[in-house]
Amino acid sequence: MTDWTKQTEQARDWFETLRDRICAAFEAIEREAGSDAAFEYTPWQREEAGNDNPGGGTRGLMKGRIFEKVGVNVSTVHGSFAPQFAGTINGASPEHPNFTATGISLVAHMANPHVPAVHMNTRFLTTQKSWFGGGADLNPPIPYEQDTAEFHAAMKAACDAHGGEYYDRFSKWADEYFYIPHRGVHRGVGGIFYDHLECADAAGFDASFAFTRAVGEAFLDIFPRIVRRRMGQEWNAAERQQMLEWRGRYAEFNLVHDRGTLFGLKTGGNIDAILMSLPPEAAWS
Repeated sequence: MTDWTKQTEQARDWFETLRDRICAAFEAIEREAGSDAAFEYTPWQREEAGNDNPGGGTRGLMKGRIFEKVGVNVSTVHGSFAPQFAGTINGASPEHPNFTATGISLVAHMANPHVPAVHMNTRFLTTQKSWFGGGADLNPPIPYEQDTAEFHAAMKAACDAHGGEYYDRFSKWADEYFYIPHRGVHRGVGGIFYDHLECADAAGFDASFAFTRAVGEAFLDIFPRIVRRRMGQEWNAAERQQMLEWRGRYAEFNLVHDRGTLFGLKTGGNIDAILMSLPPEAAWS
């Protein structure tokens, strides 16, 4: 068994464990609100001509009283990029199009406008190179300075434990990435975004994997705390409309600019899983 196969399995196992813990934490919040909502899991298999082991994943979806719609996806896929797409991927080319990818992707759209929407994704890819990427960002329709500060503090602590320059670098990258050029606005209040943390050897893999796990742990710690702080606040029709319009901005970003959406569509992923990031309702004024 090659090293990258072992590494992919290690990363996959972690992403699946993190999925289970996040879903349990979100279901616990629903219980506290008097809801019996629970995640429904739908497995899917990827198809690729001439590929006997294309992989697949599982889409987890819950619609509840607090979480109007939350999706948590895990997938592990193997195959070849289309020639025109291969040249856009780190370490791949039309001559070397093979890849593996494993990851977790989460988007939560909340029922209460005072509770921020959120995105989190971490992934491990191999081509002729191997690397980790991911991040998390907060998307409040009604921003609160306390929530923003605590979310960033959690991400900074995860970064600082693994690289002295990580937070400055990755928070700046998030500000640049989670931006809607045609609107001239950021998607939310930021967080961190990182990519191409390359694993040239076992030590590099261990270090980048440890950081990626720290990001997942930080998210699991901070976001439920923010949800519990805000989920009981009263809201009105105007605030609901504000949330729906902000969701429209979120949808625009994910359909036009998001790398993960493009990657999923270009590699034959499950359409419902790829588009689970879209809100259940949105509005354009």
